[in-house]
Amino acid sequence: MKKESLTADRQERLDKFLHRHIGGSRNQIEHLIKRGFVEASGKQVTKAGYKLKPGESVFYTIPQEPVYEEKTVGFDVPVIYEDEDILIVNKPSGLVVHPAPSVKEATLVDWLKAKGVNLSTISGEERHGIVHRLDKETSGAMVVAKNNAAHEKLSRQLQNKTMGRYYVAVIDYPLKSSGIVEGPIARNPSNRLKMGIVNGGKAAKTEFRKLLESPKERYELIAAKLYTGRTHQIRVHLTSIGRHIAGDSLYGFKSRGGKIERILLHAYILYLDHPETGEPMQFTAPIPVDMKTACESFFEKEKLDEILDPCALLRRFDDDCKRLRTQEPEPGGS
Repeated sequence: MKKESLTADRQERLDKFLHRHIGGSRNQIEHLIKRGFVEASGKQVTKAGYKLKPGESVFYTIPQEPVYEEKTVGFDVPVIYEDEDILIVNKPSGLVVHPAPSVKEATLVDWLKAKGVNLSTISGEERHGIVHRLDKETSGAMVVAKNNAAHEKLSRQLQNKTMGRYYVAVIDYPLKSSGIVEGPIARNPSNRLKMGIVNGGKAAKTEFRKLLESPKERYELIAAKLYTGRTHQIRVHLTSIGRHIAGDSLYGFKSRGGKIERILLHAYILYLDHPETGEPMQFTAPIPVDMKTACESFFEKEKLDEILDPCALLRRFDDDCKRLRTQEPEPGGS
């Protein structure tokens, strides 16, 4: 791989400088920087927002991308909607969205390629079509971009909040009230598998709504709306107020008899503007059988059906909502 050099002609962010001089999408430039292929003044720089000074030397290398090794796919994924620009799927729990060195099994991207779906390419070979993601354990609605123009427009919608999702979850103790939790999220300094509310983390805001309590108040069905999209955001914000999603042992859920097979968190409603026509669209991802069975063991079925009507659920977010708590960072966080 040949190392190329440039010289900064003015004070400028590194990512903007490289985009201006070597082209490519902003996503590709950020990927190049984060993977350690860029140096400034002889030192490796991995932050896209690094401020260059006039006259500063910049070295970069365009890596030879490894051949993407597709895996055998032995599963199917429910499709909610499809046209020439987008595909809406109901991702099952336990399915990883895109390949990574630590992922040995087939992923959603593998399934998309095996099905011959046209996919956008601006996120790199391993993330073709992926505009946003869900944790492996979380099920629910996801949009896949089938071309680069759609991908770019959907990405802008994520940024300006005209695209988003409403989640439903079962938690171990009822909330005191519906409300909003805010707290900056970053990698937990004492457990690298977890995220936490950490000083200097990225701003995060979640709105929670009480839906239905189980007999004897052992569990509660809640809804959540994300105002930001941080890793494990719902799980972290619930933990910060002493609540945990049923099945989520990583963040502290303790089962009370009986085994819950999965994290009971589901991206239920997805809304967006169609990237080509601009038409407002809304999709509901049916709750998977395993989560529905668990819910029916905790709550009355008739009440569940009434509460989970998409229109009824969305109306709950139109009510006044108070702040549950503004979170303080974890001690020692950075």
